[in-house]
Amino acid sequence: MNFEIHKSLKTEFPETTVMPLVKGANFEKDLKTAAALTGLDYEWLARHFKGDAKEILPLFIPVKNKTFYLLGLGEQACFVSLLKNLRYFVFQQKTKLPAELGVYLLHFSDDKNYPQLAEGCANGIKLGRYQIGYLKSEKSESCAFENKKALVHFYSPPSAEQAIKTGFATAATQMEIFDLVNSPSNKKTPEYLGAWAKASGKKYKYSVEVFDKNKIEKTGLHALLAVNRGSAQEPVFIVMEYKPPKSAGKKVPKIGLVGKGVTFDTGGISIKPSTNMHYMKSDMGGAAAVLGAMELTAKLQLPIHLVAAIPSTENSVDANSINPGDVIQSYSGKTIEVIDTDAEGRLILADGLNYIVKNYAPDILIDLATLTGSAVRTFGYHAGALFSNNDDLTRQLLKTGEGTGERLWQLPLWDAYKDEIKSDIADIRNFSGKPTAGAISAAKFLEAFIENHPRWAHMDIAGVSFVDSEFATQKSASGFGIKLLTEFFKSL
Repeated sequence: MNFEIHKSLKTEFPETTVMPLVKGANFEKDLKTAAALTGLDYEWLARHFKGDAKEILPLFIPVKNKTFYLLGLGEQACFVSLLKNLRYFVFQQKTKLPAELGVYLLHFSDDKNYPQLAEGCANGIKLGRYQIGYLKSEKSESCAFENKKALVHFYSPPSAEQAIKTGFATAATQMEIFDLVNSPSNKKTPEYLGAWAKASGKKYKYSVEVFDKNKIEKTGLHALLAVNRGSAQEPVFIVMEYKPPKSAGKKVPKIGLVGKGVTFDTGGISIKPSTNMHYMKSDMGGAAAVLGAMELTAKLQLPIHLVAAIPSTENSVDANSINPGDVIQSYSGKTIEVIDTDAEGRLILADGLNYIVKNYAPDILIDLATLTGSAVRTFGYHAGALFSNNDDLTRQLLKTGEGTGERLWQLPLWDAYKDEIKSDIADIRNFSGKPTAGAISAAKFLEAFIENHPRWAHMDIAGVSFVDSEFATQKSASGFGIKLLTEFFKSL
């Protein structure tokens, strides 16, 4: 998708143009602008359009043979409202849209947050073209605006150019991650995740190494191997590193990421109920966020040093599967009593976290995982659970999440919860066995493997990485974490 910027109305509008409007103090003035642009009566527009979120009013202008859409943003003009409403508009209208679309944004040009508004607009427009179902044998007929040569005319100050480029670049990576998470487990194996990472690294110039089972054994990633024992698919351990091209001799922050990459989770011997088990293809949502953030960081050439690890496996049922009550080893040297084999994500994360800390010593350490039903029961599908041992890091992540629409909320890491994971026969156990504080005890378990790292954050994104939406008939990938992480990196 291409774009052009027009800083004034010296050029004619294309066949179809959309103008997003926000309710509030400027609504009357902006609606009068719309009336002037279309030649329609302001009073008529005011009766038929109120600016509510996702409100769409198509206006046909016979004299010019053009269509002008008014799009409601609701109460606030911000990155999130532009993204959500433009995505909705394009998704709903794309079969009617021509190959060229105009987007009128000049009425927002005095807003101090204008670059973020333009970025959200571009991000939403491109995401609106995404269509789930790439494995269908019968493809839906492509429409003009889905064509690679589609062109968006932004009526906007030239200063928005970089923001628009970023919005499009972000959407391109997000859509790749949508396909990855939405893919079934017979297509998306651990080996496939490794191949995806290698292809992305080659394209965007960051290093990727994929450990096979033999190297995983030699490295001593015992917890990953234990979870994999019941699967016909061999595990992989993906290690990625990006260094900014212009950082020679400069001190830049080093960030360590770890993502849970369980490509299908049956629960193991502690098997899950069959209802909704088909959604467990999404249990690599944390890995997907890390893959997306790594690619987008390299694509935008952000000035940080980023290292990441993704332990990836299936959690399946087999005669070789680990049993509840077994004691396993880990990369850290700690022994783990496995109380519940369905608490497998924390086992592989333990190896990933300890590996990154010991081998890369990052300034900041962050892990993401679709880890617990407890987080879903606490926050539903509106926020991820955040745990951190650093107040400044917590504030930064909460603020970034609010600004990107990928919200987090903090839960405690008090040592009072350590008793939940004490074991009589091993150094630690992986599950309390209680129906309470599940997300917290999981975080306390992970904390035992970070070697007292002073700036660590854990995000439990079980409720927000795979969601119901207007863009699919079943649950589908949200891409949660990609924009959150890259905006956090920018803030450093």
